[in-house]
Amino acid sequence: MADVNKLHVKKGDTVVILSGKDKGKKGKIIEALPKKGKVVVEGVNKVKRHTKPTQSMPQGGIMVKEAPIHSAKAMLVCPACDKPTRIKKSALTNGKMARTCKKCGEIIDKDK
Repeated sequence: MADVNKLHVKKGDTVVILSGKDKGKKGKIIEALPKKGKVVVEGVNKVKRHTKPTQSMPQGGIMVKEAPIHSAKAMLVCPACDKPTRIKKSALTNGKMARTCKKCGEIIDKDK
């Protein structure tokens, strides 16, 4: 069984792309793929797929969708200071760990 890689971003985070043809674009993470170390970002790395007509999609044709990119190419954007930032793990009072912004110190994981 392969080791599962821990990603620094997760589904729902807003990220900025650091390299490639979509450098500088912001988008929301649609899907995280930790086994592959990749993420799917909304509006980034669009590819065209030629699909045959099926019962569920009788039209067929050329579909445009987002393809996965390596997670290292996506940097988290802090919701508080709205800047691309690295994260650090900090302990909360209830003993859980939370992701915090390295620039402003604000806690990113509000739900926990």
